[in-house]
Amino acid sequence: MSTPYNEALGATLIERSKRERIVLVGVTLPGFTDEDTEASLDELALLIDTAGADEAGRLMQRRDSPDHTWFIGKGKAEELRDICLAVDADTVVFDNELSPAQQYNLEKLLGRTALDRTAVILDIFAQNAHTLEGKAQVELALLKYRLPRLRRGISGNLAQQGAGIGTRGPGETKLEVDRRRIMDRVTKLERDLVGLQHTRDLQRKGRGRSGLAAVAIVGYTNAGKSTLLNQLTQAGVLVEDRLFATLDPTTRRLSLPGGEPVLLTDTVGFVRRLPHGLVQAFKSTLEVAREADFLVHVVDGSSADPEGEIAAVRLVLDEIDALGVPEMLVFNKADRDPDAAKQLVVTHEGSVALSALTGEGTKEFLEALGDRLRSLATVIELLIPYDRGDILASVHREGEVVSTANEPEGIRLRARLAAASAGRLSEFVVLVA
Repeated sequence: MSTPYNEALGATLIERSKRERIVLVGVTLPGFTDEDTEASLDELALLIDTAGADEAGRLMQRRDSPDHTWFIGKGKAEELRDICLAVDADTVVFDNELSPAQQYNLEKLLGRTALDRTAVILDIFAQNAHTLEGKAQVELALLKYRLPRLRRGISGNLAQQGAGIGTRGPGETKLEVDRRRIMDRVTKLERDLVGLQHTRDLQRKGRGRSGLAAVAIVGYTNAGKSTLLNQLTQAGVLVEDRLFATLDPTTRRLSLPGGEPVLLTDTVGFVRRLPHGLVQAFKSTLEVAREADFLVHVVDGSSADPEGEIAAVRLVLDEIDALGVPEMLVFNKADRDPDAAKQLVVTHEGSVALSALTGEGTKEFLEALGDRLRSLATVIELLIPYDRGDILASVHREGEVVSTANEPEGIRLRARLAAASAGRLSEFVVLVA
């Protein structure tokens, strides 16, 4: 059965003869500098390029607080209109979040679509979601974003109809039909996601019963997480040099240098000011980070602002209650700027540098990961009857055996095991170190 999401998403696959021309707008508010705003606009330019549009110009303003009518001052709004006319812009995108009223007033003054950073990110997610759960999560976030913005546009039709950034995903319902249709759809999506979450929980419990440590790869978008997963496990995950190339988590089994296997999962990338609604919609997907035993935090070592990207990722981790999970910083793309990568390792104790593209440094990374996981594992002593070869095999498969000794009752061995394995083998445990 066709859904508004599927119909609109199909339209994105049609090649447009003319890419949208976008004017970017950034406002420097107290606590930020013009340099911060410029850097954020540079990232917004990458986002709109990923969404399929081009930057035609930009405007910046410093304010003590947003104007309640246009966000920027009236004089700047009129200047923005002149810039749009001069560069023949189709759309204006604010780096800051607009209220529905501000968006409406801007469109009325400018005579063209006005969007914000949130709309651009949602548009990109709408293009890149492929799984049933991913599509439902994106559609839910889009509907909640658009619901308060339903209105008749300047020409009499609903605003944001047609192709372009901010229009993909579920289409807006005509006002006469009633907002209740959207609310009904939201309710159904939330119910569907609960069922999908239950399925994901069962899968996670199944992996937990395997006794293998769960390692999640997190990081800023385009830092090289999927490339690292492919380098280590030949997972075949899509890799592109653009933001949010992959949204759906992929899990693969990986054997560390000591022989112990782990489950390695790639996750969706983060950006500065990732929309709260999107974080909420993707919470079930992002829970893979919260439920992990260890986080591999991949950072683009060649980035102009690696510290800012680290902070942005940790902000989202805090929002999903994953900040307390043990973490290792991995500075990727060391082949681009080896000196910068080395300096970052020096300033961040316990971190490593590598190139996921060439494989350089991955051996050292795996050894460091193995050491960190072993330091977190519980050392236990077990007494296993001689006729329970299956249990002995499980201990060797799931952990690291430190020592063994033959006794009349069975084999006594000391081993490092993850908490899940230790709990499953509790009837054979005689001592916990």
